[in-house]
Amino acid sequence: MKKNYSPVLCAQLFVIASAQTILAAEPASQPSMMDEIVVTAGRTEESKASVSSNVTVITEEDIRQSSAHNIGDLLAEQSIGNIRKYPGNLISVGIRGFKTDTHGNDLQAHVLVLLDGRRAGTGNLAKILTENVARIEIIRGPGAVQYGSAGMGGVINVITRRGTNNSLFVEGSGGSYDTASATIGGTALTGGLDFAGAYTYGTTGDYDTGSGETFYNTGINYQSGLSANLGYSFSETNRLGLVFTNSIVDEAGNPGFLSRNDLDDYSDKENYSADLTFEGQCPLTGAKLLARYFFGKDENSWMDPVASNPTGWNMGMLAENKTDQQGAQFQVSGNLGPAAITAGFDWLDYEVENSWSPQTTDYSNPALFLLGKGFFLDDRLAANIGLRYDWYDVEVKEPAGRSADDGHVTPQLGVAWMVTDALKLRAQYGEAFTMPSADQLAADYLSFGARVLGNSDLGPEQSATWEGGIDYRQNGLSAALTYFYTDFEEKIIATYLANGSQTWKNLGDATISGFEAELAYDLGIPFDWDWEVRPYLNLTLLTKYEDDNTGEDLQFINGTNYSAGLVVGNGDGISCRLNVAYSGSQDIIDYEYGYPYQNVTLASNTVTDLTASWRFYENDKVGAFTLRGEVRNLFDEDYAYVKGYPMPGRGLYAGLRWEI
Repeated sequence: MKKNYSPVLCAQLFVIASAQTILAAEPASQPSMMDEIVVTAGRTEESKASVSSNVTVITEEDIRQSSAHNIGDLLAEQSIGNIRKYPGNLISVGIRGFKTDTHGNDLQAHVLVLLDGRRAGTGNLAKILTENVARIEIIRGPGAVQYGSAGMGGVINVITRRGTNNSLFVEGSGGSYDTASATIGGTALTGGLDFAGAYTYGTTGDYDTGSGETFYNTGINYQSGLSANLGYSFSETNRLGLVFTNSIVDEAGNPGFLSRNDLDDYSDKENYSADLTFEGQCPLTGAKLLARYFFGKDENSWMDPVASNPTGWNMGMLAENKTDQQGAQFQVSGNLGPAAITAGFDWLDYEVENSWSPQTTDYSNPALFLLGKGFFLDDRLAANIGLRYDWYDVEVKEPAGRSADDGHVTPQLGVAWMVTDALKLRAQYGEAFTMPSADQLAADYLSFGARVLGNSDLGPEQSATWEGGIDYRQNGLSAALTYFYTDFEEKIIATYLANGSQTWKNLGDATISGFEAELAYDLGIPFDWDWEVRPYLNLTLLTKYEDDNTGEDLQFINGTNYSAGLVVGNGDGISCRLNVAYSGSQDIIDYEYGYPYQNVTLASNTVTDLTASWRFYENDKVGAFTLRGEVRNLFDEDYAYVKGYPMPGRGLYAGLRWEI
């Protein structure tokens, strides 16, 4: 595959030649449990100490230390859950046995991806790059009362940076498998204006697997990403904001199974979105306001030239998927006596076109929500309750002209008790749902000679989750342990009517339970070292993931995931991170060798990455220069997240970053 390296070189030369002296940022301090602020669980800023759900925060420093350049790879390193990753820029992530939807309408997903608190419009986490991300907040467990359909297994909120100072950086890197990338970014703060943004461009070639076999047609001609967050504050508490994001993937190899390697298929992908927001505060009551309108598009296309198709494949076709998205949010947050209240409405409208279906479908989803939290025992005990009502109206516009509508109520309640300044106990009950698709509710068309007919009586998939946990943070030690139990009901399953027509019914039930644990200990704090020496462990252990009807384990779920490692740094330009990510074995259906499909086991894998950086020169006028090195898949593991699609073997990478 031909590579175009010129934008990589031009970006670096332009920035270095035209850069001006700008003040560098001061590093942020690490908050304690009592004053760490999160926004995802309650849709507004609140102390993490008062949150009853299990919330994981991936900081900007965590992202900087990682070897990942997109959110999917980052969550794979963190072992947040089950990963399904294919060559060609396609990654889905599972939490508590549920997963994102990688194509099109994310209302049908079971794990929800947000961008700054609203739907990202895609479940393919390879499309969301890390270069302008301030942090990621992850609700493990239901988040439907806050965000609606698909927040069943978890919610992943990617939060972009805002300009808090003046800074500029340019970074270039390259390495194994003809990989090269460059990024330009920075922040600005002047008067009432703030800005943070980054643009990145990269390319990569075909890779070798851990067994040394070349996997042809796995390269990407180029991927570019742009993220910009611009705001104007016309008072201390009122800000107008504009956020724009764009990701383009050009000619990503689509190689098929390694055993039937297709040499010329490829895909193009694009996702863009724009947000206009107002954040304000009433000077009389202190109530906080948020209003947002957003729109965007998610597109995927797959080209299948016939020249090199393996035996048995002769499609020679173009497949396309396009989702147009728009929506709005409005909410008011304030105190009502001893309680903190957030209330508002959401509105979404999706139009979806798939070339494999002779239909254009439209989804309208307005919702009302109310989130309340009361404080007791000198504010050490927080009790929260939430209620949401979603309407959804789907329409098959062409050719059937059919529609269906329904509604759903979602409750949630929980408690968080700060026993001491270091120890928190929490418990929560939450429900969640995933709405049916337009096809499932209102389809009426012929496919390969058979009639496909929607079921207007179809209800949403539903879950109920009970969980309890304990958090501890003191003197460098940070630990959390959570147990959860989920009852999943009304799973939508394709079936056939007596006349041979295909339809859908609510037939499936399952039970999923397990433990989640996080442990980290910065030994430099209790021993008063100048260096950070922090071993860590993140673990998910499913004790049960069973189909209630058959009594068998659910397929495509691994019961054990963990990441463990060591971070060492002096806080002054030297850092090193060793990360080991383990994905347990899983029962799957083997699609690699065709029908009749066999039930097999996909083996576990352990992937080790090593990253190190050294700021070797720093000057107030010239800026700082940092060298970075990476070894990905250090021990050359031969592994796959999906059977038949092995991942790259060992890769060596180096980069140079200039910032001022």
